[in-house]
Amino acid sequence: MSETKKCPCGSGLSYIECCEPIIKGKKSAPTAESLMRARYTAYVEHEIDFIITSCAEGEGIAEIDKKATEDWSRQSEWHGLSILRTEKGGENDDEGIVEFTADYTLKQMHDVHHEVAGFKKVNGEWKYAAGNLITTTVRREGKKVGRNEPCPCGSGKKYKNCCGR
Repeated sequence: MSETKKCPCGSGLSYIECCEPIIKGKKSAPTAESLMRARYTAYVEHEIDFIITSCAEGEGIAEIDKKATEDWSRQSEWHGLSILRTEKGGENDDEGIVEFTADYTLKQMHDVHHEVAGFKKVNGEWKYAAGNLITTTVRREGKKVGRNEPCPCGSGKKYKNCCGR
């Protein structure tokens, strides 16, 4: 019998009993934090439709670029989610805040996405309403690319004539 896959959100539960039912629409997220955990897991599992449908309409959220979101999801190596704090967002609340970090590597650059995210209930279901990014420092993983080496983006150009400008 195969080992049960742990949920990427870091809850300690299995994926099938934690975020999967929320992502697949079998149950609603009971709290703002549980929706945040499911959204992170959706990036890890490349469930882009859930990321889009879990956003509240209006509220200043720009149209999500589905292709760019999917590329970020698939090209990143996801290292973990940390919930730093929550304000409200319980089962009996209508609004909530979740501050979190999502640790990942993209194209040999390690980054930590740090955000204070706002959530609200729409027709009884939690939705992501807005987020404020907290600036972080990106660290290169691996060796530094030389100016005359091929660009790691795959363009075929020298680094100095492409991404190294």
